[in-house]
Amino acid sequence: MRIYSVITGSGKYIPDIVVKNEDFLKRNFVNEKGERIPKSNEEIVRKFQEITDIHERRYLSPEFNTSDMGYFAAQKAIESAGIDPETLDYIIVAHNFGDILHNNIKSDLVPALASRVKHLLKIQNPDCVAYDLPFGCPGWVQGIIQADYFIKSGDAKKVMVIGAESLSRIADPHDIDSMIYSDGAGAVIVESRESDQPLGLICHKTRSDTFSEAHFLKMDISYHPQFEDNTLFMKMNGRKLYEYALNTVPKLVTETIQKAGIGIHDIKKLLIHQANAKMDEAIIQRVFKLFGANDIQSQEVMPMTISKLGNNSVATVPILYDMIVRGELQGHEFHHGDYLVFASVGAGMNVNAFVYKVP
Repeated sequence: MRIYSVITGSGKYIPDIVVKNEDFLKRNFVNEKGERIPKSNEEIVRKFQEITDIHERRYLSPEFNTSDMGYFAAQKAIESAGIDPETLDYIIVAHNFGDILHNNIKSDLVPALASRVKHLLKIQNPDCVAYDLPFGCPGWVQGIIQADYFIKSGDAKKVMVIGAESLSRIADPHDIDSMIYSDGAGAVIVESRESDQPLGLICHKTRSDTFSEAHFLKMDISYHPQFEDNTLFMKMNGRKLYEYALNTVPKLVTETIQKAGIGIHDIKKLLIHQANAKMDEAIIQRVFKLFGANDIQSQEVMPMTISKLGNNSVATVPILYDMIVRGELQGHEFHHGDYLVFASVGAGMNVNAFVYKVP
């Protein structure tokens, strides 16, 4: 018998505030020189929707923060798994900016968000170790990989992994890319299970490229002259990021599937970071090409939530998983024995993936 890591419960928190694309029609978008972009906002928004497939996104209410979302998602995951939270060995919270007040966009990282979630859950067990994982958008996937290491080493039997982010509060309102970002949180409980047959997390792979790639996503000042206090916002080089993703993600996903000893036709679902619909479609088509498979329909294999929820960074993949588990994503479900691939790409630049066999 071998020890495997199995997801036994999940939960999510999707904020109530719905922001539609037409809400950006009155924005004053500027370029890197601080000059107004010479296109109508109608044309900007239309082109944005064509590329990303984002129609609307969710923003967090002013009274809540990132750690609150993590707590809400954690409650649902604990209830779903039917466990006593005092028996958790680790709480891992993936995020990038900590808690950010709605009227003060400075990162608050002390204490760790994981400590705040543990406090809100009223867990008193000192052996429940709570720590944060800043790893760009792939943070939640990397948290699962770390949980797997803890479990297979025998150090842990129950680990909660949360992905929570409030990107709306760190986005430059004068940057076109601000339309991509959203808020949300997802959580899962990962438990140790003995089995004589492989199940749960089968294998994984991660890579980090930090030469010129380190600057594809970074913090920088607004290009708009109204911001004179050097306030930092999240900025990205969209073209370079797109090229990087297409050159690295398909290869890493393919290598991870091969590492599991299976083929592309064995994969029932690819749960990929909801970054950009056009980019995600290009990624999966390259994966199919690397396997020489041209008979698979991407919409059957790759569920998408970005059109309604936008890109909430570390939260996209666990929210996607929870929606399918709860039957909230029409046309997609998991069955015993299904092979799933979880994958992400983001700031670092980091890319990761793992193959999971549904128990």
